[in-house]
Amino acid sequence: MDSFATRFLPILIFVLLRVAPFNSFYAFASADSRNLQGTVAFASVGRAHYAFDIYTLPLQSLQFSTNLEDTLATDGESVNHNGQYLQGPGIQTLMHRLNINATSTPVESVMAFVSERDGLPEVYLNIYLKDTLLILAGKGEESNRREALEDGKRCLTINFGSTFEEKGKKGEPDLSMKDRPSMAGNSMVYVSTRRVAKSSRKSWAAVYSTSIETGQTRRLTPNEIADFSPAVSPSGEWVIVASEGERGWQGEIRDLETDLYVFRASDGSDRRLVVRHGGWPSWADDNTVFFHRQAEDGWWSVYRVSINSSSAPEERITPPGIDAFTPAASRTGPWIAVATRRPGNDYRHIEIFDLVEKKFIQVTRLVSPNSHHYNPFVSSDRIGYHRCRGGHEGNSVPVLEHIRSPLLGLSLFRIDGAFPSFSPDGSLIAYIPNIENTGVYVMRLDGSGRRKIFSGAAFGTAWDWKRGVVYTSAGPGFETERTTVDIVAIYNADKEGISESEISYKILTKEDNNAFPSPSPDGKFVVFRSGRTGHKNLYIMDAEEGEKGGLWQLTEGPWTDTMCNWSPDGEWIAFASDRESPGSGGFAMYFIHPNGTGLHRVLNSSTAGRVNHPWFSPDSKSLVFTSDYAGVSAEPISVPHQFQPYGEIFMAKVDGSELRRLTHNGYEDGTPSWGRIFIAASDLTGEGGSVKCDFDDDHWLQRMNGESVESVIC
Repeated sequence: MDSFATRFLPILIFVLLRVAPFNSFYAFASADSRNLQGTVAFASVGRAHYAFDIYTLPLQSLQFSTNLEDTLATDGESVNHNGQYLQGPGIQTLMHRLNINATSTPVESVMAFVSERDGLPEVYLNIYLKDTLLILAGKGEESNRREALEDGKRCLTINFGSTFEEKGKKGEPDLSMKDRPSMAGNSMVYVSTRRVAKSSRKSWAAVYSTSIETGQTRRLTPNEIADFSPAVSPSGEWVIVASEGERGWQGEIRDLETDLYVFRASDGSDRRLVVRHGGWPSWADDNTVFFHRQAEDGWWSVYRVSINSSSAPEERITPPGIDAFTPAASRTGPWIAVATRRPGNDYRHIEIFDLVEKKFIQVTRLVSPNSHHYNPFVSSDRIGYHRCRGGHEGNSVPVLEHIRSPLLGLSLFRIDGAFPSFSPDGSLIAYIPNIENTGVYVMRLDGSGRRKIFSGAAFGTAWDWKRGVVYTSAGPGFETERTTVDIVAIYNADKEGISESEISYKILTKEDNNAFPSPSPDGKFVVFRSGRTGHKNLYIMDAEEGEKGGLWQLTEGPWTDTMCNWSPDGEWIAFASDRESPGSGGFAMYFIHPNGTGLHRVLNSSTAGRVNHPWFSPDSKSLVFTSDYAGVSAEPISVPHQFQPYGEIFMAKVDGSELRRLTHNGYEDGTPSWGRIFIAASDLTGEGGSVKCDFDDDHWLQRMNGESVESVIC
């Protein structure tokens, strides 16, 4: 860094003079002056190519063969998952509310499931009729609430919430994740993240009940407790859940180590603990429950317990040697359906376990051997599950997927890729198509005009404020301090219609692991993190000449400072750091002036928590970032692999106040950025690529010869 004294000092003096008057305690604008408009884009691990649909197979006396073909039960376009056949008196109430005469038009069955077709995971119902429905009676408001019904088909599909739930206050929609629906009497029971937890790192997931008759919703889970994976007893009187209880979430990302609690479906009363360490419960009858846990020998297994007998021991049902989980108990025969991951097999499959013969019966491996299958459910004559539908003709994944936003002036999109960033005028997006693939791409804000501007492994993108330059980190991600990763400037990134030879790039750094570049708004400097001292700290260099033009170390210490972002007004650099407990995995958000003064913590998610990937709003008065503030929202084993299944997108004022959750799901959301232009969902072109189904199953379920394969350390 000898060149700093002669070449970079004049620039540093300019920066010092510019920001020296700033006082970090008084530099933040009030909430009333914030501009909460534009577009936030973010990534979700693997989610873009899930393309889940629900499929079913006839049970046929538990006989399956390669001649069978599973039946598509959902729309073939959305992400649909976690199905459940419904039973009970609520079916008749449902028909009455829909003005369907169940006598003249008998109902064959009803399937509840979760669909993300409208920008959030919500509960939908498929109502299967024995005869074609020719006319749907009803006028006025009742008819309008059934606009999703499809005339003239044997299957009616409705959004349960928009059709039956009582509406909240005007302008305050219920933007939350809903999951694991079932029916108890005349009510639908499900998980929702609708209520904010008072403490950080507390899951918002809780069990709610919505009356089909009145539309009123009540919480069945006690306040400040998180419940997952509810199941309703055959009588409809009881609900059993996997719960964190008073202990709360402790950062688990494999086995949540939940306990099983039972309570009344009517009001949540008579809640009692029935099993220590169990998840994903399923009733065989009102006394017998099956559940999964990771046993002491390391294998995931299904267990059985009689919950009304204090002396009945828990019984391990599936043997070691095969990971078996997410059970669905039959109520018509001595068997259960389970998902399995067999050693040496690349795919998760659905199998039946015969409780009498004590043996597995393979199901989906015979029908679709090269797909992952998730979360079985059963009726008296069918077995269901969800899997990726594949990339058949006409089936594509949009590069930008609209997500319902809690703010009217802020559009929210999931990108098929990672590390999106917006050009200064907001009209273009640079991004990495997939962190495991190569290249940097640019597209228009509406998702059209995609083009490659850089080849090779890369992560992180940021636009220069004055020139048509995109900065990126060229090299592998998640590597050590000494691994070679360079900051690269890609020129002419904003120009369309030019040849690949007219796009050039320059390497700006000299050694070791350098990443997460972010330019100053005057276009003269770039802040980045580097591991050149053996620790990852922040540095500032000349934007055009790189280190040759001057280099200044901004932070220093035996910890990791990373994921930096320079505010558009030039006053602050936000970054994530584990400096309070180096190497612990816990990251908080810090601010520092470009001259090295004013260092202070803005946000943390409690001890060992994570606040990562901060990005300023265009007016520099707000931040968007990813955090584990809301814990996890679903049992991790029930979804494909997520490195950090607790990641959700949040926003806050730059002083850390007025925290607001933007995303609700069971996936890892991350790498958000904020552009200045609002774009409606209807303005997207829908362009994208074919469905690849190339997501990973949980890494920690991969075994070769019985040995577990560790997940990637991020």
